[in-house]
Amino acid sequence: MKIKHISMIVLLWMMTIQATAQQVKWMNPMDGDEPYICGRAWNKEMGKSYDRLPERFAATLPKNVWSLKAQTAGVIVRFVSNSKTIRVRYGCPSNNYNGFNMTGINKSGVDLYGKTPDGDTHWIANHMSWKMKADTARMEWQNLTFKNKSRGVEYTLYLPNYNGVKWLEVGVDANASFQFIHQSPERPIVIYGSSIIQGASPSRPGMAITNIVEREMEYPVINLGFSGSARMEPAVFDMLSEINARAFVVDAMPNSFNLKEPEIIKRAKEGVMKLRAKSDAPILLCECHPTPDSVFRANVAAKYNRGNAALHKAYDELKAEGVKNLFYMNKADIAFGEEYMIEGSHPNDLGCRVYADAYIKKLREMLAEDAPNKVFPPVTQRRDGCYEWRVRHNQVVELNHTTDPEILLIGNSITHFWGGNPVNGVNNGGAAWGKTFGKRRVTNMGFGWDRIENVFWRIYHGELEGCKPKHICLLIGINNYYVNTEEEIAQGIVDLTALIRERQPQAKIHVLKVYPAKNREVKVARINQLLEQKFVADDKTELVDLTDCLTLKDGSGKIDPTCFMKDGLHPNEKGYTLLGKQLKKHLK
Repeated sequence: MKIKHISMIVLLWMMTIQATAQQVKWMNPMDGDEPYICGRAWNKEMGKSYDRLPERFAATLPKNVWSLKAQTAGVIVRFVSNSKTIRVRYGCPSNNYNGFNMTGINKSGVDLYGKTPDGDTHWIANHMSWKMKADTARMEWQNLTFKNKSRGVEYTLYLPNYNGVKWLEVGVDANASFQFIHQSPERPIVIYGSSIIQGASPSRPGMAITNIVEREMEYPVINLGFSGSARMEPAVFDMLSEINARAFVVDAMPNSFNLKEPEIIKRAKEGVMKLRAKSDAPILLCECHPTPDSVFRANVAAKYNRGNAALHKAYDELKAEGVKNLFYMNKADIAFGEEYMIEGSHPNDLGCRVYADAYIKKLREMLAEDAPNKVFPPVTQRRDGCYEWRVRHNQVVELNHTTDPEILLIGNSITHFWGGNPVNGVNNGGAAWGKTFGKRRVTNMGFGWDRIENVFWRIYHGELEGCKPKHICLLIGINNYYVNTEEEIAQGIVDLTALIRERQPQAKIHVLKVYPAKNREVKVARINQLLEQKFVADDKTELVDLTDCLTLKDGSGKIDPTCFMKDGLHPNEKGYTLLGKQLKKHLK
């Protein structure tokens, strides 16, 4: 009887394990034609590998650089899910998960961050829910809470800094939604450097310098840090020059300082010229970090200082020779204290934070487009449930690079839901779209629930690159109705217009007055009055008033309900038809 009882307990236990296993679905980022991997420059070329570099570089790169190509520093998996628990299981090439001067989590673990619907990013702790044993590592984030559970969260998963990944799966609840997100096609920031750049030695992957820069600037960042192997060899600069970068950062002095002065100057100058021959992107040369232990180790500080002096000579010579868009970061820009390093060679979390702050400050100086509007700081969003915001952004960047569009329509859901490409979400005016644009090449850059600050982000992040349209239409501001004053909204539209003009000087810009909406007619009219006062028109910039298409003819200024969907905000087919008929006159 006792044996039967024990057998029943074992059976129930096994059934519980099986049921639990069935409640999890596992998703592989390598499924699909192109890997769902971010943070690499040669993604399409990499196939099913998690390596940072493609095989063709094996014949040209120094062996000590090539030997680190499988370590996944800066490599990211991005996905969206409403699962209450996120699980990750993966295999590493090395089963030695621990490091001497770094934590096991930093060397071999993964790190998870999530975004709120309004674009704020937060770290997600796993509270020691992990197991690293034999050939499989497991980490888990349980009982997740977030707003708008049906929409879920956009997650960023940072992979190990000092180990590699052979395979990886993300597990979510069986009934949860899930979608991987491809790497953005916009130009990345490329950072080349030593072990400090690769990721030694914060406590976890998300605190690595390049990952902080990626998270806070929101540009793609390519981590080409190579532990003990950053010596500015010509083959490395040949590799870097292949990348269509937004900016290059060369931070190799922590490994290059012990070269002789003439060699440092020669390699730095030749490297910069290799990059400049292929790209006009800004280039930043970085001195080695300060040495906070210099009171009792002055000999180490002296070596670093000699290397920095040689690098500065190279910079001065390049500037004298007329090299443009070249920048320099002094060691004093990195505000190290004595508590900011592990063993004197690598920063801890505090050190990585101030290192990243120095990078971000300098990069914002280098990238003119990254001077944020004070009232409308650029930010992403995921407020609308009918489409995936970042996916649409990627599609727009790709479309504008590949179709040579004649017309761009920039806006929120009112533009988004009209029709056209990219097809994504609701379509309330397809017939009117066809009548208005016919066979003309048009990119619909409307994003449901976008506000002025979201359009700033999209322009900064490449949506106006790769094309020279004849016409650009801007309609934005109604979603700022409850969060900004009339004055702020009108000025924000004017500022956006100036930014568009800066990026697309050849285009005719048609700024549409904010359309009226049910029970919001009075404030919208006030916004449009202020916009008219602030707006400066010229032969390539005009303010277009289509209000009469959507309002009653009795002079009340109230919306005509026959032109709108039930919400009194979005035009229906009739509304789009009337709008399109008038707008078409401006797009000749």
